[in-house]
Amino acid sequence: MHKCHLPNLNYTTDAKVAVIGSGYWGKNLVRNYHQLGALALICDKNEDVLTQFREQYPDVGTCLALNDILSNPEIQGMVIATPAETHFRLAQEALLAGKHVYVEKPLVLEEEEAIELIALAGKQNRILMVGHLMQYHPVFVKLKELAASGELGRINYIYSNRLNLGKIRREENILWSFAPHDISMILSLAGEAPETVSATGGYYLHQKIADVTNTQMEFPSGLQAHIFVSWLHPFKEQKLVVVGDRKMAVFDDTQPWDDKLLLYGHQIHWQNNMPVPQKAEHERQAIPQAEPLKLECLHFLECIETGKRPVTDGSEGLQVLRILKTAQKSLDDAGCKLPLASAGQPVTAETLSSSNAFFAHDTAVIDDNVEIGTGTKIWHFSHVLSGSRIGVNCNIGQNVVIGPDVDIGKGCKIQNNVSVYKGVTLEDGVFCGPSMVFTNIYNPRAEIRKMDQVRPTLVRRGATLGANCTIVCGTTIGEYAFVGAGAVVNKNIPDHALVVGNPGRRIGWVCRCGERLTEDLECLSCGKAYQKKEDVLVQFS
Repeated sequence: MHKCHLPNLNYTTDAKVAVIGSGYWGKNLVRNYHQLGALALICDKNEDVLTQFREQYPDVGTCLALNDILSNPEIQGMVIATPAETHFRLAQEALLAGKHVYVEKPLVLEEEEAIELIALAGKQNRILMVGHLMQYHPVFVKLKELAASGELGRINYIYSNRLNLGKIRREENILWSFAPHDISMILSLAGEAPETVSATGGYYLHQKIADVTNTQMEFPSGLQAHIFVSWLHPFKEQKLVVVGDRKMAVFDDTQPWDDKLLLYGHQIHWQNNMPVPQKAEHERQAIPQAEPLKLECLHFLECIETGKRPVTDGSEGLQVLRILKTAQKSLDDAGCKLPLASAGQPVTAETLSSSNAFFAHDTAVIDDNVEIGTGTKIWHFSHVLSGSRIGVNCNIGQNVVIGPDVDIGKGCKIQNNVSVYKGVTLEDGVFCGPSMVFTNIYNPRAEIRKMDQVRPTLVRRGATLGANCTIVCGTTIGEYAFVGAGAVVNKNIPDHALVVGNPGRRIGWVCRCGERLTEDLECLSCGKAYQKKEDVLVQFS
């Protein structure tokens, strides 16, 4: 069994919060913040509801007016559990009043509102957190740890079912009511944003409010995911299935605690170009039991007191919102496949450098006239120079220099101690290993300026550049090529080529998934097959 450790549930706090909206879900927030000793005030427009709360929690104040929260200096955080259409105004006023803000899902209903709140939270140096509850469920935390450790192998497919009979809403459809939690979990496991989204649905109780939807997401890495939600189901089902090439995991939240997360060592092996399943007994996981909502509330309080970034911050809420908006558009357009809304629209450093739309460590330096995509992370002592553009969902390691005037696509990973000089272009999904080297002048001299002699280097989509390799300027690295650690590349590399040595030479071919192909150009890991056409590798199955 694998053990899982939880935060200290006996944590004591001096932070005080107010809960606004205490209805269907708000009362659960009231209960948990009261148990944590942090609840100072309950705000609701229904006096009868407040009367009941005064009887239940005589040590907690109540009010009808928002201003009673905003003007109270003893309240550090505001917890918003009102209808989604009110989230933006309430969160905006709270941030302007210097309060930390927790907002139930969805964050807001429009992208522009989310971006404005993220920027405002950054400007005010306040926490903005979204209530994607399942990210704090101890079972999902354990599942995420297993995925990150490589226990499941490369994740190929994720699907979730969130089904029930009611609670049926009229102010929102099932997609917006149920799916945000699953989108949040899938994004967390995938570590990237989807390229395309499509959704279909059924309208049975109301001609304009979907009761059942099925959302499909396709990711740059080849991962696919779907989400099936319904409030017209005969029984409750909350299940997340993660299919890796080493193990498969099933998170079933309707099962007893010890059976909520099961690991299956099932694998698919290829024999004579045919997939053959190999089954294994399931493994239970040792996971301490705790209420997810209490852990989520505790996390908000810790973020208030320590200033640390929430797991489900404004940027994460914006990513979920963009997928919801794209899925809704697809639903309205009879299920057509759509590119992720605004996924390619970066947020400029001038307007959001202090916000959480992208993350930059305090020691990182970002010059003016830089564009950085949402979801990108830039770590310790890195420097992004003027004129550079970094796509969405990139991970830039420590001591990395980018620019000036460098283009980096979406979903790239640049490990520690790499300099991406002017003249270098990275397409989507490029991996740069630790301390690998780019050059941009073929015959440099310290005493002679030769920047007018920059030779461009292009690294095509999905390529991997191994640790300590050197890419001599003026070369093109083909799509999904793999340059081994320490290799020196001084000529163009074709798509899918496996290159090692000094000077670099091709010793084989690699699949899109990164595994070496057999002599018959088949991938024993994922089953893809290729063929050569004029020394170019082409996938045909």
